[in-house]
Amino acid sequence: MPANFTGDSTEGYDAALGLIASAVTLVTIADDRDDVGVTVSAFCPVSLRPPLILVSLIAGSYPAELLGRVERFAVTVLGAGQRALAGRFAASGRPGARLMLDDVPHHRGEWSGALIPEEGLAAFECEVSGRFPAGDHLVVIARVLFVGNVKEFGEPLIRFAGRYPALALR
Repeated sequence: MPANFTGDSTEGYDAALGLIASAVTLVTIADDRDDVGVTVSAFCPVSLRPPLILVSLIAGSYPAELLGRVERFAVTVLGAGQRALAGRFAASGRPGARLMLDDVPHHRGEWSGALIPEEGLAAFECEVSGRFPAGDHLVVIARVLFVGNVKEFGEPLIRFAGRYPALALR
């Protein structure tokens, strides 16, 4: 029997959200102490003019705490071949981003100061425009300052039903 959502139960709600395919991104932040990164699938464009994006992070997490106080960060749209990288940055208790990108070609963004993997499909360097608590998450709206590493071809890394399925591209 399929799960249903009623009232305070989140079981059916969680199941339904898992059926929304979403791009997998890597949010990276330069901090005074270390570089931090986290895998995020709650990313979406908000506006073309001005160029705005939205990311949503679990409230109380260290990356959310950082985005609550820093002004700039980067978002890399991951390609299908970067599944292992997404896994590294999704694991709890992960080390700093510099260590996790040690064997991956990357550079430091000129606009954000954040580490950006070279093989992503695109990279957005952003400046925070607004922060909003939203239930158990922090929603961050940011103005895009620079877009780099835009690939002409490539398959995105997609999360669907708790997995990373391959797309059947024509």
